[in-house]
Amino acid sequence: MEPDRVLTRYADRILHLHEVPARDAVVEPWPEWVDPRVRTAFAAQGVTHLWAHQAEALAHVHAGRHVVVSTGTASGKSLTYQVPALDALVRGRAGDAIRGHRAPTALYLAPTKALAADQLRRLPRDEDGAPLVRATTVDGDSSLDERSWARDHAQLVLTNPDTVHHTLLPGHERWARLFAGLRIVVVDECHHYRGVFGAHVAHVLRRLLRVCAHHGSQPVVVLSSATVSEPEASARRLTGLDVVAVTDDASPHGPRTIALWEPPLVGAAHPSQPPSRRSAGREAADVLTDLVLDRTRTLVFSRSRRGAESIARGAQERLGEVAPELPARVATYRGGYLPEERRALEDRLRSGDLLGLAATNALELGVDVSGLDAVVSVGFPGTRAAFWQQVGRAGRDGQPSLGVLVARDEPIDTFLVHHPDAWLGAPVEATVFDPDNPYVLGPHLAAAAQELPLTEADLALFGPRAREGVDALEAAGWLRRRTAGWFWTRRDRAAALADLRGSGGAPVQIVDGPTGRLVGTVDAGSADGEVHEGAVYVHQGQVHVVDEYDVEEGVAVVHAEDPGWSTSARSTTEVSIVSTRRTRRWGATTVHLGEVDVTSQVVSFSRRRHDGSLVGEEPLDLPSRTLRTVATWWTLPPDVVERVLERTDVPGAAHAAEHAAIGLLPLLATCDRWDLGGLSTAVHADTGTLTIFVHDGHPGGAGFAERGYEVVERWLRVTRATIDDCECRDGCPSCVVSPKCGNFNEPLDKAGAVRLLDALLDGAPDA
Repeated sequence: MEPDRVLTRYADRILHLHEVPARDAVVEPWPEWVDPRVRTAFAAQGVTHLWAHQAEALAHVHAGRHVVVSTGTASGKSLTYQVPALDALVRGRAGDAIRGHRAPTALYLAPTKALAADQLRRLPRDEDGAPLVRATTVDGDSSLDERSWARDHAQLVLTNPDTVHHTLLPGHERWARLFAGLRIVVVDECHHYRGVFGAHVAHVLRRLLRVCAHHGSQPVVVLSSATVSEPEASARRLTGLDVVAVTDDASPHGPRTIALWEPPLVGAAHPSQPPSRRSAGREAADVLTDLVLDRTRTLVFSRSRRGAESIARGAQERLGEVAPELPARVATYRGGYLPEERRALEDRLRSGDLLGLAATNALELGVDVSGLDAVVSVGFPGTRAAFWQQVGRAGRDGQPSLGVLVARDEPIDTFLVHHPDAWLGAPVEATVFDPDNPYVLGPHLAAAAQELPLTEADLALFGPRAREGVDALEAAGWLRRRTAGWFWTRRDRAAALADLRGSGGAPVQIVDGPTGRLVGTVDAGSADGEVHEGAVYVHQGQVHVVDEYDVEEGVAVVHAEDPGWSTSARSTTEVSIVSTRRTRRWGATTVHLGEVDVTSQVVSFSRRRHDGSLVGEEPLDLPSRTLRTVATWWTLPPDVVERVLERTDVPGAAHAAEHAAIGLLPLLATCDRWDLGGLSTAVHADTGTLTIFVHDGHPGGAGFAERGYEVVERWLRVTRATIDDCECRDGCPSCVVSPKCGNFNEPLDKAGAVRLLDALLDGAPDA
């Protein structure tokens, strides 16, 4: 790898270089209790000794203690659960044929299908190259025959929480052999379980342990993550168990260079648009081109599907001009691809055939690839934990590696590349999720009751609001109490009530009209804005236009065409206050936390040519959607507002302050701006005065708005300073222009936002 040439060429863009020194290993011998066949299999992979943290974790698991291993990327965490699982399974194979014997089994859970598949491929084999144990993946891509084989024969099942929730637990009697023999349950990449997804997974794990107890097993739970804060507390909240933390990383790693990169300022693409910096995606495409030319194996992470497609396409075009043999060695990887497409890309990356891959976070947790030299993050990925997870993909063989953060033109990125000391040396964020969210708890109580009658003794497992949830389900007629406990009364499947990923429903299928071929999928929650009629949709570099969008059936029909423009949807949003939980006051400002109903509707879309010029705008007739969630909101009385702002300036000032606040909350909470929504209004119907809302984007809330409420003084001060310090005149993406605004960033008043925030902060206590 030769990153110096790239860093030198783009020296004017690099604001800071952070060097992470190499580290020597601390080694320990293998414990005597490990079966020689397992040791031999690992030795064939080059693992002849253990690092100290691996030995510590193995000792805890062997003693029957639940453990969370929180050490760095590429520190061998997989071994800490593979060794005890394989040891138990290898020793148990001899007893498989003994009548009535509960042959040991193990269950591995990953947040993505790709990671589970990768773990299966990396399992050690015996001296003859044969598998040590009978292992298989079970997920949405598995055929009926593959699931049947897993039920009847698999010793190790690798899957994800979604499949456990929808398949294994509802059919636990059919999977009785697996549950009765469970010795170890692995929860990999546990930091990924945050927000509403984390709350759902917490209850899936509680239901899993309850079903295990019913079948007579008490498995040891092993959790792992390279980037979880307060691992012991987070693991305890996730599992409901007492957990021992292993955190002292004894593995070696090569030196790593982190470059903080800010694209140069450019003029507005069109007079109707604000000034901006050069696109982070274009910068990343240039970097990827140069690294691939140097034969540096590089992974680029983009926040969006379109971004990943655009970066790969840009690099391919540039490479084609100077090295015609290289464009084919650059590709894209993202969610929505068909299973066979994903597997082919993973194999090419692993073999080294691919030199450059532009990916969404579908790959962030997906594949452990040796030999990568560089990782480019296009924009801050939302949390410090996610950033270190991404750059940790490179340098896994101990070689020097490069990590680059290319700042997008928005507030949090601008702040971070200019203030490296505020985050490069800071601990990762605490994992925030709320298992007591009634929108999460209720469906899992229903699912648990359908799996096994729900008893009084079970309620403590599901938390302090479980009795309230059961009473509500009973009053609705969904549960019925009998002597043995509460029973599910409906004919439909209770598991269908819980949407673990919070996507808002089943994915929308994207179908090529002329051929009937499935092109891909898009989340239900974003489908109205992405695949409405007339939308331009990009898949694996091919541009499509949507001909028909059937909301009820969840299908979008497209044809391949590049019309020469992109599309963006306009939406309307209304927020009504349901209840107020907490209130704080200082000066003239009042801050609230409570429940709200957010009603949104995509009403039109615009077409813009690639130079930014507007082609036109067309109306859409799509249904409105209402979300009950948690919000924090701030109000100022009319007399104060009139002192600092002209009446005509109030909407733009409030809108600008709302955008900046949403963009900067990720500095203070475990979220990114895409987890949040907001609304600002000069006079709100429920408050009678100027009101700015920031709300969680998930039913029942995710804990992010509540975190904002708790640190609101600091949050507002950071927001005010970021807007005021920005070098633009009227507002730009680095301060108040939002990429997710449903109203095309109109109106916005940067100067008015500063005056409004000054008024909100007048009399505020010190942060």
